[in-house]
Amino acid sequence: MSDEARRLAGVDTSTPNLARMHDYFLGGKDNFAVDREAAEAVLAVAPEVRVMAREHQAFNLRALRFLVEQGITQFINLGTGLPNEFNTHELVQAQAPGTHVAYVENDPVTLVHGRALLARGPGTAMVKGDVMHPGELLADPGLREIIDFDRPVGLLLFGVLQYIPDKSDPFRRVAELRAALPAGSYIVITHVVFDARPEAAEPIVDVYRKMRGGPAEGGARTREDILPFFDGLDLVDPGVVYVREWRPDSPFLQERPEKAWVMVGVGRKTGP
Repeated sequence: MSDEARRLAGVDTSTPNLARMHDYFLGGKDNFAVDREAAEAVLAVAPEVRVMAREHQAFNLRALRFLVEQGITQFINLGTGLPNEFNTHELVQAQAPGTHVAYVENDPVTLVHGRALLARGPGTAMVKGDVMHPGELLADPGLREIIDFDRPVGLLLFGVLQYIPDKSDPFRRVAELRAALPAGSYIVITHVVFDARPEAAEPIVDVYRKMRGGPAEGGARTREDILPFFDGLDLVDPGVVYVREWRPDSPFLQERPEKAWVMVGVGRKTGP
């Protein structure tokens, strides 16, 4: 993308971006110098973040496979991130042709890439929105065109809640989204926690605070802190666990699970 195209698309190349930083952690090329600088600041504190990004991606594959096996044929993916070789619609449509996927993102560069590369065929759409404005998102015509809220939905919250401070009440936002889903739907949540690395919490959170240009607010969460996100859901076995412990493809974990300090969980909505 040229500088002029970036300007017209509203792409800010002077401020680090979460999706582009994640792309860098995974070894991608859709990132700028400012993103790499911020990512390296995180890696200086916790070099295992690169491994965590790969483990997170591996979990995404397992969780999507599980949901398709449960008969879920429509997905809402909030906080899409940049297109890569493991795009949600390609993975689920390979298992269940005809599955619908609505990607939701509010970052301009991700929207540009997503609309060009993700929302190209039947059954896929890229919608502007975010978890902090559930009412607007749920009313979006583009979302309603592709998602039938009379049938079960798989709601994917991959790594989006960990950046939202408690004062913004992300728990209420998730509850609003949950309330809009029909019975039989699933919510998948992944969230960095600092139970195993408490000393890394403040330095890493500070990197993201500076990115957003805001005051020192919010804070890192532990496993206990994130459990309320699953209120009102029946947790799928093995519950809320470290990423490597959720139905691993291999029963043999080469390293301690807490070395990839991301907690994950899948919950099923059974009631109204």
